[in-house]
Amino acid sequence: WISINIFIWAITLACHAACKNFVGLVVVRFLLGVSEGSITAGFLILSSMFYTRTEQTLRFGYWFLMNGVGRIISGFISFGVSHIKTAGFEPWQWSDMLMIITGLLTSILAVSFWFLFPDSPTNAWFLTPDERTKAVQRIKAPQENQTGVENKHFKMKQMIEAMTDPKTWLFSLFSILCGVTSSLGNQQSLIIASFGFTTFQTTLLSCFPGAIDILTIFTAVRLAARRRNSRAYVGAAYFVPTWLGILLVILLPWSNQAGLLVGIYLSATFVPGFVLALSWFNSITAGHTKKVVTNAAFLSAGCIGAAVGPFMWKAQYKPRDYVPWAIIGASHVICPILLLTIRAVLARENRLRDAEPIDDEEEDYVRVIAGITEDGNRVEVNVNKEFLDMTDRQNRDFRYVL
Repeated sequence: WISINIFIWAITLACHAACKNFVGLVVVRFLLGVSEGSITAGFLILSSMFYTRTEQTLRFGYWFLMNGVGRIISGFISFGVSHIKTAGFEPWQWSDMLMIITGLLTSILAVSFWFLFPDSPTNAWFLTPDERTKAVQRIKAPQENQTGVENKHFKMKQMIEAMTDPKTWLFSLFSILCGVTSSLGNQQSLIIASFGFTTFQTTLLSCFPGAIDILTIFTAVRLAARRRNSRAYVGAAYFVPTWLGILLVILLPWSNQAGLLVGIYLSATFVPGFVLALSWFNSITAGHTKKVVTNAAFLSAGCIGAAVGPFMWKAQYKPRDYVPWAIIGASHVICPILLLTIRAVLARENRLRDAEPIDDEEEDYVRVIAGITEDGNRVEVNVNKEFLDMTDRQNRDFRYVL
């Protein structure tokens, strides 16, 4: 499914070169969004099947920060092609060439993904049969994960549990607010240009947020991985620089280019909080159907926020845009509070589970029907809980990482 969507993405990229008007661009941009929608959700599921909960934070951060790498590369390419002067070939036409080239490269990636990327550890071609078994056991180990590998059966009860679980909606509210503030990324070049920088200067200066994404995400996931149960604290801490950045943009005089630019850069340091929430949410959800549904809820909420966010940037608020900045500031106050609230809720649930009496005979096993004999009698066996597709609510041995 991911491979097909990457291939659709590739075709849609190349189709940009054929667009002649606004309607054509809207159509291809819509199709880009459709094909992109499965990528983060799919990577979350795949990562959780190959890495333990303690490893997922780092891995999520590593592949997410590549957005920053792409931003830097695309910025330098845009800066470079804008200086190319060729008779009969305008600089803007280079963008069509780049769309075709990136479309071809992406199609190669789609084919490679189809043939080389495994669906789960059970069919990973680069692992021996013994290593596949150990990979599954490692992920399902009672003290490590208990979040499960893939299960092809969609379970309605798990979907209902996902939609009635309070943490689903707390994380979704967090995602909506982050989505609203992400509209700042779309406005960043326009805001930087409004400070008095030239087009070429703005193009180069717009690359720097990519470096900030790389630095902040890398340091955040390293800190969260190094310090046990610190995801909420680290995520909340990275919202503090954003408050400082917003205050600089609002309070500094318009003539202070350097200070305003620093404010813009600092206001984007909330991204690690979103990345940590993404990995955290995925690692505290067990049951394959429940994980799929909760991931969809979290990411869809972010898309709703991203769709709503641009509407707050209106011409009547320019040049200082006090209203949008006030909304972003309020969101960045609520987001860390939500992270800390979620941590308190999960810590309380862990304490309640620790206090529950333990049945020594069935602590690690669940009685399941293995089959029916010829005379109609049921054959029941004990199966380790971690090898069943149980949700985090059903499995009382499950403990939430914090």
